[in-house]
Amino acid sequence: MFIEALTVLFAAIFVNNFVVVQFLGLCPFLGASQRLESALGLAGATLFVLTLSAGASYLLEHYLLQPFGLTSLRILVFIMVIAALVQLMEIVIRATQPLIHAFLGVYIPLITTNCMVLGVALINARQSQSLIEALALGLGASLGFGLLLLLFAALREHQQRLNVPKVFQGAAINLITAGLIALGFSGFTAMQFV
Repeated sequence: MFIEALTVLFAAIFVNNFVVVQFLGLCPFLGASQRLESALGLAGATLFVLTLSAGASYLLEHYLLQPFGLTSLRILVFIMVIAALVQLMEIVIRATQPLIHAFLGVYIPLITTNCMVLGVALINARQSQSLIEALALGLGASLGFGLLLLLFAALREHQQRLNVPKVFQGAAINLITAGLIALGFSGFTAMQFV
């Protein structure tokens, strides 16, 4: 069971990264990557919410929704759990890290609407065989998102110091950079986990 969980973890970070393979989480990826500090804060916040919501979605699916025939309420229940976790995380960040809270601003509540968080919860409901595997998928998805977010933010900060041709400035160079990162991560698809 531990080997399967590690396989799921590494596959979610590198091979099946939700941002570059399934295009989930692109809004915060592009929106919160302007500064490295805000990207770091959002990566940490997403790590907390995504991992806990992955575990909670597995438990709710297998111990409440399926046994009582309430699977038609799956999306509504998962969104409520995600929203509650985001609120809890926002309270904790505001109380303990006001500077990060100021950097993230509107992006903290937007984690609730991040399609990647709901996507991982729904995939867990359908595919995960155990709570450990569900938590590994949530952790791997959030680590993969955080890795890409920090890499992209660092590249965007570096681009501000470069002499980018006018036609490529702004969204154009950002999308080209994101595409090149996705191309780089596609090399991981050749990895085979035993």
